Amino acid sequence: MKVLGIMGSPRRDSNTEILLDKALEGAREAGVEVEKVLVSKLKISPCLEIYACFKDGNCSIKDDMQALYDKLLEADHIVFASPIFFYGITSQAKAVVDRCQALWARRHVLGMGKEDRRVRRGVFISVGATRGEKLFDGAVLTVKYFFDAIGVKYSGDLLIRGIDDKGQIQDHPTALEDAFRLGQDLVRGK
Repeated sequence: MKVLGIMGSPRRDSNTEILLDKALEGAREAGVEVEKVLVSKLKISPCLEIYACFKDGNCSIKDDMQALYDKLLEADHIVFASPIFFYGITSQAKAVVDRCQALWARRHVLGMGKEDRRVRRGVFISVGATRGEKLFDGAVLTVKYFFDAIGVKYSGDLLIRGIDDKGQIQDHPTALEDAFRLGQDLVRGK
């Protein structure tokens, strides 16, 4: 079994990455292989909406997304992590989501992948600086539709308000434990 962590923050050692690492540590301790992808280190162009993927399920843009498609399809479970930028996920993370139009086309237009009977689950980790009531609403909706497009069930999240300064999450009373448990629960199907 394999858990793929997708780190959507452009800042290394960010609050988001700290939480993602803890969740992956929890998954690893539950007995699975984990891998982390740093989206900010990849060259991923935005979707051009030319629908080439409707022909054979493959995106015609040849960049680092090609290797990420394979990782997304191979993973049994996914931890998607992004801080909130203007009440949404980062542009780096959104490029990944948008480019998964090809995987959506495979499943919903071309009917490919129906033989895959795995129950794949995913969780979302996010932090935001403000305490706005709707701070995570848009991002959660985006991630839910992203997971649905790639055949993953949205199974939970860890959303923490009022975190902005680098490393500030380490002072949160429960965040690191919550992230660790989220990774374990993801693997155990809770």
